[in-house]
Amino acid sequence: MPLHPTDLSIALRRLRGSSGDAWTIWRRRILFLAGGVCVGLAAVLMAKAADAAQAAFRQTLHLSPALALLLCPAGFALAAWLARTVFPNSQGSGIPQVIAARALDDPQARHALISLRVAAGKIVVMCLGLLCGASIGREGPTVQVGAAIMATLGRLSPERMRGLLLAGGAAGVAAAFNTPLAGIVFGIEELGRAYDRRGSALIVAAIVAAGLTSLAILGDYTYFGTSDAQLSLTAGWLAVPVLGVAGGLAGGLFSRLVIGFGRGLPGRAGAWIGRRPILFATLCGLGVALCGLASGGAVYGTGYEEARGILHGESDPRWAFAPLKFLATVLSSISGIPGGLFAPSLAVGAGLGAHASLVLTDVPVGALVLIGMTAYLTGVLQAPITSFVIVTEMTQNHAMMIPLMLAALIADAMSKAVCRGGLYHTLAELLVQRAAGGRSA
Repeated sequence: MPLHPTDLSIALRRLRGSSGDAWTIWRRRILFLAGGVCVGLAAVLMAKAADAAQAAFRQTLHLSPALALLLCPAGFALAAWLARTVFPNSQGSGIPQVIAARALDDPQARHALISLRVAAGKIVVMCLGLLCGASIGREGPTVQVGAAIMATLGRLSPERMRGLLLAGGAAGVAAAFNTPLAGIVFGIEELGRAYDRRGSALIVAAIVAAGLTSLAILGDYTYFGTSDAQLSLTAGWLAVPVLGVAGGLAGGLFSRLVIGFGRGLPGRAGAWIGRRPILFATLCGLGVALCGLASGGAVYGTGYEEARGILHGESDPRWAFAPLKFLATVLSSISGIPGGLFAPSLAVGAGLGAHASLVLTDVPVGALVLIGMTAYLTGVLQAPITSFVIVTEMTQNHAMMIPLMLAALIADAMSKAVCRGGLYHTLAELLVQRAAGGRSA
């Protein structure tokens, strides 16, 4: 039976449509994979630059520890000025900017938060902060940089922008810590707070691409080294509620302080900070320097080496390490300079675990440190699943997974009793409100 011309045209349109749909699907896949590779390269660059900056600061202090009294205030002032005037929206960890960008519909407002210019400024000014001793991490900034890279590539597929931002941020966490599972969980629990079945495979693809890129350059490694610490079924489990409560309350207090300064303090103090932000950053830098001198230099930088040493019993922290690291991180976070919270929070948690060993003498120090890191990180993030997964992956200790889960749940409840809104999402809401206010002005 001959084919009618009308039927032939319909068949041709369907063929072209199906081939077009196939190309669209493959274009998305290529986009996510290419973006993942770029995020992995950026994560490696940021890791090496951050390590070099910290090493340079420590070398300088070998001349005289008192140099911190000059370097920290001056560096904080310059970093705050750059973040406010040259690279606006690069302040803080960067994760609230990504959450806010996913919530915004206005492309211009979204671009202001996650452009390549902001990403470049994030890297430069974050390294400047570490060069002057700030208690900050690079993992949060890697999230913003990863989202900015994906957003730039996403101009080829604007309808997938929210998924691309989620993938970029999650890939940033995975590549920064070498923890692919934690990247997936963080993307769902913290950045997205929703499960997108259609986009999940593409997000995993981006995380795999970023992780493989990092592995190809840095090799396979465990962030804190392998830990075989375990808890006994008797007295050891007492550490879980003790550190869960302590870490949750301390983390919630940290979040409440940072949110309070983010919203703006009431009265004369808040008005003064608003008029003199650079001077305020200078004073914060001076406070960090004083914390550093009191701790023998232990609270400067990310805290990675200190936390690793405590975990493996290679160093004994000073009695005031945890509170001084807590204070230095608060001052660094409210100063307005770019910097993340993951690594400093893990260091504070490690200090809490080490201090708990003075009371819980029958419990292995390594187990207490893992519980302390999980509890305090949960208190700060209010993301319990991300916290225990990331600590488990960073140490390859699966025997501690159940205690870490329980500690995370306790810490999450304690943190919410102190600070009702999550840190990142509350700060993201402030960014969205400011963007809306700017459009209406």
